[in-house]
Amino acid sequence: MKRFALIGAAGFVAERHIRAIKETGNELVCAMDTFDVMGRMDSYFPEAEFFTSEKELVQFLQLAKEKGEPVDYISICSPNYLHFKHIELALKNACDVICEKPLVVDSTDLDKIKQLEAATGKKVYTVLQLRYHPTIVQLRDQIQKSDKDFFEVDLQYITSRGKWYFKSWKGDANKSGGIATNIGIHFFDMLNWIFGAVKENRIESYESDKASGFLKLEKAKVNWFLSLDSSDLPDVVSNAGKRTFRSIKVDGKEIEFSGGFTDLHTATYQNILDGNGFGINDARMSIELTEEIRMGNTEKREVCLKIKEWVVLRPQTKQTENG
Repeated sequence: MKRFALIGAAGFVAERHIRAIKETGNELVCAMDTFDVMGRMDSYFPEAEFFTSEKELVQFLQLAKEKGEPVDYISICSPNYLHFKHIELALKNACDVICEKPLVVDSTDLDKIKQLEAATGKKVYTVLQLRYHPTIVQLRDQIQKSDKDFFEVDLQYITSRGKWYFKSWKGDANKSGGIATNIGIHFFDMLNWIFGAVKENRIESYESDKASGFLKLEKAKVNWFLSLDSSDLPDVVSNAGKRTFRSIKVDGKEIEFSGGFTDLHTATYQNILDGNGFGINDARMSIELTEEIRMGNTEKREVCLKIKEWVVLRPQTKQTENG
């Protein structure tokens, strides 16, 4: 039985981690969150300690180590922009890490984590749960066995969000990484895992609540669309009262994978505990891709502003140069 701590226990995804710890036969000994209403823990680990500050958590980790009952893993479910900070905290306190997506927002932090792993002898794992989805695994096997060199792929993911989203850290691209990172990274990882590395990346539209683009991968051309806007849902979905729509078409054929998500975190944990989890190198490609989408969009806007500025200032500059 491994001893776990969890940072970010109040977040939506945290319950999947808590349940995975329980279902893999391990123990959550403490949890931390600045939000202090944590009734969900009573259903899983009512005896676990709970803290509202990192200082309290570190004191607990140190005391547990002194008692000969060290914490083995720290699960990280905090907001995206805090992941690196909390990974560093865990490694420096001699704990292995299981971190929710995205592992980090800034890809340069990946090399810093590798250095910390080397210095501490501990390991950082990330959650890439779609790699355990039975339908996705089957699709990858089919693609690898196929004699076909190239595939046409259409990806749509629409998951409606209310006004709260844009007032939270999730709506701040500097904290969440923006729409491509925050809601799209699992799907981009899935595409890379199945169809190979990115050869071309073109952004067609990018707003705070929706984005679209084109990818050329080693074995596929991909048109993708992500949205948080309920008005983008197909009528058949919205009329059924549903607020989420996932669709992947390969060569025009729909790949049905709307179900089967319930136990993917438990599968993730079990594979990590068995020594087969996904680490930094596995996460790198999708993190760099989503960062490129975000920064490419920013650079495009900056170029437009610079062009406007140049058009205005150039005549004045020439007039000065000509005396």
